[in-house]
Amino acid sequence: MADKIQLSTGLDVRRACRRGQWTGPTAGLAANYVQANLVTLPREFAFDFLLFCQRNPRSCPLISVTEAGSWQPSEVATDVDLRSDLPRYRVWQDGNLVDEPTAVTDLWRDDLVSFLIGCSFTFEASLIRNGIPVRHIERGCNVPMFQTNIPCRPAGRFAGPLVVSMRPLKPSDVLQSFEISSRFSGSHGSPIHVGYPEQIGIVDINRPDYGDAVAVEEGELPVFWACGVTPQAALQKSQIPFAITHAPGCMFVTDVIDPQSSR
Repeated sequence: MADKIQLSTGLDVRRACRRGQWTGPTAGLAANYVQANLVTLPREFAFDFLLFCQRNPRSCPLISVTEAGSWQPSEVATDVDLRSDLPRYRVWQDGNLVDEPTAVTDLWRDDLVSFLIGCSFTFEASLIRNGIPVRHIERGCNVPMFQTNIPCRPAGRFAGPLVVSMRPLKPSDVLQSFEISSRFSGSHGSPIHVGYPEQIGIVDINRPDYGDAVAVEEGELPVFWACGVTPQAALQKSQIPFAITHAPGCMFVTDVIDPQSSR
């Protein structure tokens, strides 16, 4: 795999993915560049999904929507190919996960519309710069993600539970994490819950539904942010015939530097 130190820009990450040199999570890569979740589906379902995003902006903050058949979101990146520029994808048929390839070029169709949705990885560099450690980056693993008992607002075929990502923090860092992440409204904004995971339907904090487990150590609190994997839970329930998404934690990295990232 490519050395993380060399993947300092969105273009670096995209090219490494395209060449098969990076196939893992993108947390900690290309600090300050906007990262995005991907949902690609047939045009006949695109309007319903657009409504789903608009009705659930904390979990699905839209960054870009392509024309049908296009794999080039040119307003957020150049030298780009959505079919190959993510580390890993998920392929869905009738709501079932059927494959996790590193490219989907051979599956692309002229009727596919792609949605790029903001990701909390975008604000992690700002947390670290302000002295707040991010454990999954420290340990070189994926962020833990959980389905909750919080329902999303439905839209057409799409409905399902809110998915959250979790970062363990010292109580003294929680308020500052709210202040920092709240500035990143296009990347899920501030946390939606702190502590007491059972209150949002999480039975075992050590068994995430997606990603890797990270320990919540003594004296720490689990802090939960809305997560762009939420659409994947909705895709499962919708049982639409075909869709492509990113694999959880394996994001599309844009050329956009979030203006809040310098703070």
